Amino acid sequence: MTSPAGPPGSGGTSAQRPVKLVAVTACPTGIAHTYMAAEKLQQAADRLGVQMKVETQGSIGAENVLSDNDVREADGVIIAADKEVDRERFAGKRVLSTGVADGIHRPEELIQRARSAPVQTGSAAGPGGGGAGGGGGRERSQAYKALMNGVSHMIPFVVVGGLLLAISIALGGHTTPKGIEFDKDSFWFYVNTLGGLGFKLMLPIFSGYIAYALGDRPALVPGMIGGFLAADAVNIYGAEANAGFLGAIATGFLAGYLVVGIKKLKVPKFVQPIMPIIVIPIVSTVALGLAYIYVIGQPISWLFTHLTDWLNGMTGSSAIVLGAIIGLMIAFDMGGPVNKTAFLVAVGLIGTNNHVMGMAAAAIPVMPLGQGLATLLRRKLYSDQERETGIAALFMGFFGISEGAIPFAAARPAQVIPANMLGGAVAGAIAGVAGVENSVPHGGPVVALFGAVSGVAMFFVAMAVGSAVTALTTNVLIEIKQRKNGGAAAAAASPVREPVPVGALVTAGAGTAATAGAAARTASTAGAAGLAGDGGQPEVLSGYLTERTVKTELASDSKEAAIREMAEMLATTGNVSDVDELVRVALAREAQGTTGLGESIAIPHAKTDAVTRPTVGFARSDEGIEWGALDGTKARLVFMISVPEAAAGDEHLRILALLSRKLMDTGFRERLQAAPDEPAILDVLREIQ
Repeated sequence: MTSPAGPPGSGGTSAQRPVKLVAVTACPTGIAHTYMAAEKLQQAADRLGVQMKVETQGSIGAENVLSDNDVREADGVIIAADKEVDRERFAGKRVLSTGVADGIHRPEELIQRARSAPVQTGSAAGPGGGGAGGGGGRERSQAYKALMNGVSHMIPFVVVGGLLLAISIALGGHTTPKGIEFDKDSFWFYVNTLGGLGFKLMLPIFSGYIAYALGDRPALVPGMIGGFLAADAVNIYGAEANAGFLGAIATGFLAGYLVVGIKKLKVPKFVQPIMPIIVIPIVSTVALGLAYIYVIGQPISWLFTHLTDWLNGMTGSSAIVLGAIIGLMIAFDMGGPVNKTAFLVAVGLIGTNNHVMGMAAAAIPVMPLGQGLATLLRRKLYSDQERETGIAALFMGFFGISEGAIPFAAARPAQVIPANMLGGAVAGAIAGVAGVENSVPHGGPVVALFGAVSGVAMFFVAMAVGSAVTALTTNVLIEIKQRKNGGAAAAAASPVREPVPVGALVTAGAGTAATAGAAARTASTAGAAGLAGDGGQPEVLSGYLTERTVKTELASDSKEAAIREMAEMLATTGNVSDVDELVRVALAREAQGTTGLGESIAIPHAKTDAVTRPTVGFARSDEGIEWGALDGTKARLVFMISVPEAAAGDEHLRILALLSRKLMDTGFRERLQAAPDEPAILDVLREIQ
């Protein structure tokens, strides 16, 4: 007589049923390590006689998604991830949480430990949930992930709102003594209104999704309402000043941790069902809202009043000192009480002392222009999402929309805010010394084009120098922080970056269903077409890898030299227009984090306009090349992937996923290493499906 199976999540099984486990793998970039961990776990499960289904959460979207039945029947769950994974669906199950590297290097151990891991409780589940056993993997802090979650959700509102405002100002705005205005009920009036709505939602979304990452859905309402108070307390209840994005960070974390605290309270059973949908949102919203109005709002109003009085007393001092102070304040919080104090003092002096508004107008665009310029000067320090946001920030800066820099300041406040302030101070000081005047309450290059500025040449000099100072300082501070953290990649530290969330951006749509669907359609189309190459043989990786892009032995003995050697090999196809640029982008990717994946494998990759068509190369190194792999092995099997910047879909991610999975097959690697010549190597590579 066999013993019955244990209850769900207990780890107990009957003699008639093998152990069933499910797993989720994910890494910050969502590329190679995600799929390598999945393949290793699957192989280990097969060896141990364990039934396993692994969901991968990569940059092309979630694949092999776990169904409700999969989770219900599982005896345990393994989460091998270096980014946040929603655990709500695993409530009541044994959950082992660890880093993605453990999934690659310790799969058997994870499978054994999963059956005795702690049970995931309902209260711990969700985006910010804990409650699962750690596996020794290095993870980002919960607060960091929450901040990046807010940043990644905020970025689309910043970009859409800012660009609509900029376009409407450029094409439909005109200057008046009150600023830049529009003809009532005109087309551009409504475009400007839509852009303003995007900006109004920016801080509530930011605050709300910080809270959501900490306290799950019950925290979304208090987080967003707190964000609205931070963004528009002046109009909501007549406050002296708004708290701006720094206030939104505070309300987001307060709402999240408040909800987490309320969840821990013991309540009668009859109240428990309505706690997450009624009690917690109402109690936390009232508590946070009143705390903001009576506690947070009071010091902000006090600060606003005293800063205004102090700054008014400064107007008779030297121009360089006043300009520097105005610039510092304008750049500090981008819409908060310090920024608004300097701006309103300058506006109040229009008509009697236009020099002060000239100082403010020169400083206003420095933050977005400087952050956008920083992403262009040192692209390797930033994720793809940040670089795209940087382009939008440059555009917004031209039209005096300082909020374009908020995503950067929110993601890296310790580096970005000081850099912004330094650049703003320089711009304000130069404008002050040069006697620049501005007759309208707005800033940025656009006011000069509208004819509102006197001393135009020095006005542009002030903005250009201030922006350059901000850009250079930002990048220096980021690099210093990276060195302190042991060279951790900048891309692994942003919302979308991870954060970003970011997140994000995440970054932001790389993991969306639409992107996943596009990639899946690309893959299925490639498979269905037959993909026959020369001599009727099936092509390798959709024809991107050919005999021309295969080498049996690399001559190089270093990573940098090997990347250049492979880039030159890819150039023989005619698909590479600039070898130096391809090498630069590939090495920049290495600076973000090694592409040495362990198991003697390296897959350097680059997405650049130096490539006109997706091209893949393969080469071997009998001696091995030091690539910085996590397991310490030298790279003996090297693939190089190069795709155009504007390549449709995520073809390079599909290639990476295919390679990563197949290369976890020991037999495949051995056959690849033993193949005597290029045609034999291609025969082995045709196994990749």
